Amino acid sequence: MPELPDVEAFREVLATCGQGRRIEGVEVRDESVLHGIGVRRFVRELEGRRLRAPRRHGKWLLGGTDGPTLAFHFGMTGELRCTRDAEPGTYDRVLIAVGGGRCLHYRDQRKLKGLWLLDEAGVRRLLAGLGPDAAAVDRADFDRLLLARRGGLKSALTEQSVLAGLGNLLADEILWRARLHPSRPAAGLGEAERRRLYGALRGVLRTSIDAGRVPPRGSWLTGRRDDPGAACPRCGTALRRGRIAGRGTYWCPRCQPAPA
Repeated sequence: MPELPDVEAFREVLATCGQGRRIEGVEVRDESVLHGIGVRRFVRELEGRRLRAPRRHGKWLLGGTDGPTLAFHFGMTGELRCTRDAEPGTYDRVLIAVGGGRCLHYRDQRKLKGLWLLDEAGVRRLLAGLGPDAAAVDRADFDRLLLARRGGLKSALTEQSVLAGLGNLLADEILWRARLHPSRPAAGLGEAERRRLYGALRGVLRTSIDAGRVPPRGSWLTGRRDDPGAACPRCGTALRRGRIAGRGTYWCPRCQPAPA
């Protein structure tokens, strides 16, 4: 499932492939991925526009043009690729040909999210519903957000209106590195625990962004969670799995003791 590091990698694809180039053609192969706009208007509004520097906020990729902004959300299976031809792949839903003989492919097998075309007011409304970007939040704001939450840590980290960009894999990895149980009350952490959690957040995101994904390393919880008889990479204890905050969650019962 694409999370913040994946979307940052897609931002780089869009910047490298499209920034400064004119959109020469748009082919919508599956109109179900368009939200709030029909195919004809979508094509008409984009063709001839010049792409500006894209930006990311949380799991949203915003491809600005000299007109409307093309907003991407990748759901569970979406991705953005750049090729030298417009030959569609099996799950390509929208093709955007740009100058220099390049083509952007929006691919998505399950089609749970998709593309929006927004004016400036629409972008403001979109961002107003999101918390600060997880890769940019400073320590003071991070503490403030945690202390204001009434639920558990897993919920606090994955709720996009609180902190934008983290999903299931990242949240589990961050909590494991911080040695905090995912059901611990967010507002109940001490100052040292909040400092440890923020450090884990920064470290995990830095490494994941460099890799363009959550890396499946054997020294990471995320690299072991799908193993048969999965064990903690740190202490060797069998990992536990359960539903916390409505999500399948992994943790180490020894490194991350449950709250009393």
